[in-house]
Amino acid sequence: MGYTAANSVAGVADAWDQPLAGSFNQLKQLKAKNPHLRALISIGGWTWSKNFSKAAATEASREKFVRSCIDIYIKGNLPVIDGRGGPGAAAGVFDGIDIDWEWPGTNSGEVGNHVDVENDARNFKLLLEEFREQLDAYGAQTGKHYLLSAFLPANPEDIAAGGWNDPEIFEYLDYGNVQGYDLHGAWDPALAGHQGNLYDDPADPRAAHRQFSVDKAVQEYLGAGIDPSQLGVGLAMYGRGWKGVGSSQPWSAANGAAPGTWEAGNEDYDKLRTRGQDYYDPATVSAWRYDGDQWWSYDNAQSVTAKAHYVDELGLGGGMWWDLSGNHDGSLLGTFTDTLRSLPSGPVDGTDGPSDPTDPTDPTDPTDPTDPSDPTEPTDPTDPGECTAAAWSPTAVYTGGATVSHQGKEYRAKWWTQGDVPTAGGPWELTGACSGDPTDPTDPTDPTDPTDPGECTAAAWSPTAVYTGGATVSYQGQTFRAKWWTQNNVPGAEQYGPWESLGAC
Repeated sequence: MGYTAANSVAGVADAWDQPLAGSFNQLKQLKAKNPHLRALISIGGWTWSKNFSKAAATEASREKFVRSCIDIYIKGNLPVIDGRGGPGAAAGVFDGIDIDWEWPGTNSGEVGNHVDVENDARNFKLLLEEFREQLDAYGAQTGKHYLLSAFLPANPEDIAAGGWNDPEIFEYLDYGNVQGYDLHGAWDPALAGHQGNLYDDPADPRAAHRQFSVDKAVQEYLGAGIDPSQLGVGLAMYGRGWKGVGSSQPWSAANGAAPGTWEAGNEDYDKLRTRGQDYYDPATVSAWRYDGDQWWSYDNAQSVTAKAHYVDELGLGGGMWWDLSGNHDGSLLGTFTDTLRSLPSGPVDGTDGPSDPTDPTDPTDPTDPTDPSDPTEPTDPTDPGECTAAAWSPTAVYTGGATVSHQGKEYRAKWWTQGDVPTAGGPWELTGACSGDPTDPTDPTDPTDPTDPGECTAAAWSPTAVYTGGATVSYQGQTFRAKWWTQNNVPGAEQYGPWESLGAC
């Protein structure tokens, strides 16, 4: 597609004669704004795995296939079509290649795929070795390490057929993402059930070898000796649904696939998030919605938060989403990454770094100038009634918008949380000191702020500007920090939006 100035990352429309345009050009612009971003081109997929087996069958075919991928996507030598493309046109867009072969050595993939049951597993490993060798050879010329990743199956039968949990494979791969969705769907039209449950459901009536869970899949890899830091967990920004369901309980009878925007039985998270009643099972870490007829399995803030904790606890490498178009405001992704950031350790440690430069603005918070009176603060605990919000409890469950008090301050939950100590980060937003705090009488001076725009050190928010994670702006007397990429989202207007309030200027 052609990009206009309005929807371009850099605010510049595609020109008719530029060699690189469309989405590849937007990726290049996005990387320029986010120097640490790494983009990989994924090859294959459910409907595009037909010829993998043939491409991997011989030494000559493997060499040719890999060479062509590197030439086009890494070196950026695009074919010339209608004046676009040419040698090096897409150089620097991609930092590696992702292999999505669904699935070697088994007929459980798309009907019509070429499959060599006896040799696919061996040839698959040799194909990855060829990719690693050629990527490293080119990297020796450019001084750069090019990434190689893969989409990993969840079905133990598919894992075994392709040799996916062979530790040697992970000598070639930088990492792999385990399929954490499509564990069930309306291809079984008579039974509504979970598509992305983290743990096994004892109520699942299917045969044992058809009962899937994310953890069961992950353990197939960990049990084979795969380094957990090389594994990511797949999450879905869409749901799988059935119609004619007479109960809200999982594994109820159904009479077919529920209507969907793109296909029957499939719907985006944005369309499902308000449909019917929301349900969540902490034992299986599964969420669903039910409206009296349609039953939809999906991920919500609760399940995403729990899965982030799971990633941290097992020392996994992170998460992968399919796909971003299902949740336009990025709330699910924000929940996942913010939860990881709030944990004491985890694969995204260090990502807080970009936000550190905003710390010097803290002294501008309205309560800070009253610090000289801090010696009077020890009297606060003698009057618990000063905090109007209920005290935070580590065992209570809080949903977005809930308010609590903790250590003389009040906090508001940004999303579902349990056991997360309130701080000015993670799932909690600091709303200020409790109403009876002796420092509060200074607050009435705040109305004078608008008369002195210089007090806001961050640049004023602009609806046409593009902001990336960590960027700070000022708007209506407050400072906001972007949690992720955003454009034209008014700061503070969305409860789960891309902006985090840092307080008044």
